Amino acid sequence: MDILLIAGLWLDGSAWDDVVPTLEKLGHRPLALTLPGQGDGAESATLEDQVAAVLAAVDAAPEKPMVVGHSAACTLAWLAADARPDRIAKVVLVGGFPSADGASYADLFETKDGVMPFPGWGPFEGPDTDDLDEETRHRMASAAIPVPEGVAKGKVRLRDERRFDVPMLLVCPEYTPAQARQWIDAGDVPEAARTKHLDYADIDSGHWPMTTKPAELARLLATATADA
Repeated sequence: MDILLIAGLWLDGSAWDDVVPTLEKLGHRPLALTLPGQGDGAESATLEDQVAAVLAAVDAAPEKPMVVGHSAACTLAWLAADARPDRIAKVVLVGGFPSADGASYADLFETKDGVMPFPGWGPFEGPDTDDLDEETRHRMASAAIPVPEGVAKGKVRLRDERRFDVPMLLVCPEYTPAQARQWIDAGDVPEAARTKHLDYADIDSGHWPMTTKPAELARLLATATADA
């Protein structure tokens, strides 16, 4: 299956470098996306530009792809499902949930000079980063790409309720499927609550399993294609 891989904030397509080979060995066609403003030098990129890049990859796939979003990019994957509900086989959300219509995409940290820099590891201490050693933290922080303000502060616009027909898999790294169900049942994730085909998968990692558990994540994604 064609599998589109979208990394979260401050990351480019290379975030999936250790996941791609295993997916290929398992017979799939992974494509790791480098988003506008996150690796191509376009600091003026907007959320709409990133959505357009994802949709271009969806449209170029010879068959219905599975779209994988990580962290904030879970919303990007869901925006793609909203725009192409008939062209996407499944949405897999790793370590995150889709934002609702009208929400800010990722207005989470201070912006400076038109970008939102990586804020350091302080805000992520705990389960998010418990599996990252110092060398990995240094490497990731050094490679972090400031996110354009037009992306971080972009408004999420969802229009087609056929998105709820697209199967969704929630991959739970630093939290458990039971916790995810609790948040959804409490009304904290309305988009997931309305999805007609919702499944959960657990992975024992922090927030960046593509870095700390790449082979396990790849096998999980490959398994997810079976009923897509």
